[in-house]
Amino acid sequence: MTPVTSEFGNKFFTGNLYQSPGLSPGFFTCFFPSLSFYSRLFLGPVFRLCALAAKGLCDDAAWSQASIEVSELVEQIGGKIDIQGMDSINAVDGSCLFVANHMSTLETFMLPGIIRPRRPVTFVVKKSLTTVPFFGPVMRSREPVVVNRISPRNDLTVVLKEGKKRLDRGISIIIFPQSTRSAIFDWRYFNTIGIKLALWANVPIVPLALKTDAWGQGKKIRELGKIRPDLTVRYRFAEPVRITNRGKEEHAAICDFIGQTLQKWQSEDGVNA
Repeated sequence: MTPVTSEFGNKFFTGNLYQSPGLSPGFFTCFFPSLSFYSRLFLGPVFRLCALAAKGLCDDAAWSQASIEVSELVEQIGGKIDIQGMDSINAVDGSCLFVANHMSTLETFMLPGIIRPRRPVTFVVKKSLTTVPFFGPVMRSREPVVVNRISPRNDLTVVLKEGKKRLDRGISIIIFPQSTRSAIFDWRYFNTIGIKLALWANVPIVPLALKTDAWGQGKKIRELGKIRPDLTVRYRFAEPVRITNRGKEEHAAICDFIGQTLQKWQSEDGVNA
């Protein structure tokens, strides 16, 4: 994999911070933000990326560009994006793990556009995401680490084996240790799989706190929830950490970082984190 250096991929090259310029949406979008967002999403970047993947042409540049287009859609419907600590993405020599809480579908769409222009990256994903129609070929093209979410022991074995292969090749990995997406962060459900992989592969972890509840979870289809432009989309990367001994202290520190950051955002936004 080579760096993505297109002009489009430079959107988040704004130093350590990024803040949306603040755009005013049109009349239709103001009253129907979800319909406006999803129609643009599926008829725009998702359609184009899936078409490329079906032909075996979904490369890193296309993936990164589609991701950034999703970020711009958030801004076009009146949403705001606030990213802090982007210098940490560049602070590691070689590959690393990005260990984050998991709140909605939005981070899986946005993070490639933030991280991939700086370094090769992929995800740890559940198997169903690689087999769904249309989007499955896109995810498979990214060489993700695939887990079944049936047996934690088997998943750990796969993550350690396949994760190390990718890390050894210089591909960083985004991992969400929570068992499911949730707007509430509970450290009891934030497992240590990232710590174990970092120890096994001898790579640092870049902790990441995120708040993406602007894309809600749907009642019938979880991925198609209500879109709320009034909720700022937030990401904060912490400084890289090396894991020592069994990583117990580092795991606790990562949980504290995510929990305290979400509490701070909750206070600033005046809504539940």
